[in-house]
Amino acid sequence: MDDGLLARIDRSAGVDDLAGRLEQLAPTDLQSLLLEVYRRHARKRQPRDVLEQYRRNPFVTPSSASPVGLLELDRRAFRLLEAYEPVELAPVAPLGAVAVLAGLSQDWAVATVRNTEVLSDSTNVLALECALRRRRDRTRPVKLTASNRLLRGQDYGGDAFQHFRLLALVAAGRGRSFEVEAVVEQLSFFHELVPGATIALTPLGGTLADEVRERLDGRAELDPGRTSGGNYYVGLCFKVHVGDVEIGDGGFATWTQALLGDRKERLLISGLGTERAAPFAAG
Repeated sequence: MDDGLLARIDRSAGVDDLAGRLEQLAPTDLQSLLLEVYRRHARKRQPRDVLEQYRRNPFVTPSSASPVGLLELDRRAFRLLEAYEPVELAPVAPLGAVAVLAGLSQDWAVATVRNTEVLSDSTNVLALECALRRRRDRTRPVKLTASNRLLRGQDYGGDAFQHFRLLALVAAGRGRSFEVEAVVEQLSFFHELVPGATIALTPLGGTLADEVRERLDGRAELDPGRTSGGNYYVGLCFKVHVGDVEIGDGGFATWTQALLGDRKERLLISGLGTERAAPFAAG
């Protein structure tokens, strides 16, 4: 948050370093305090206030996408993903699910007064689920998928939306053969679901991208000049396009290594923006 804004809030409240003082409260006490503050604010509101916020606030306005079309796309995707277990995620995640695992600012997510955050990246939560399952049994890979509407706190501008639907795929395991098979499996799925899609692979060290490209028989091109994702992914990352429209992104992350304290763990994540992909998907 901007330091100038914090200083203005301090002056308005008549308290020096108000954020620092609130930070010292136990999470449950802070939760109780904020719940009471919002209860008082809600008590002052009129129906017209709620309607006006619904009209103008991009966090709460409905998507223009057809729910029927998105449902059909999900059904086709889940049929194709036979090796992946569908998971119905909760609409909120543990506080810090994005900031702690991905190293992004907490501002990317919308925190709640109950020490959780609104789901902003389903791959993070699927990684948590993978870690729990891998902690119980390391002998077999874990492959999960979920389709959820996500809410982002950042205002991206342009053609981006505050909330959107994402089909997420996460595969957790270990070993070189797992890495290659996981990438080939996910990229082959994108090709089958969206036949006109093109895949751009970016190597981030090693020969994994070359091995994957060979297995895909030329259905993926190399994009060594990609500048985004280098501090987010390791080993390999990729983007999925249809023409000039980016519909998907993915790569290997170190999240299960950190969660399980095991550097041998491997985690491949990817996401397909279904509202963007739906017009191009196979019928």
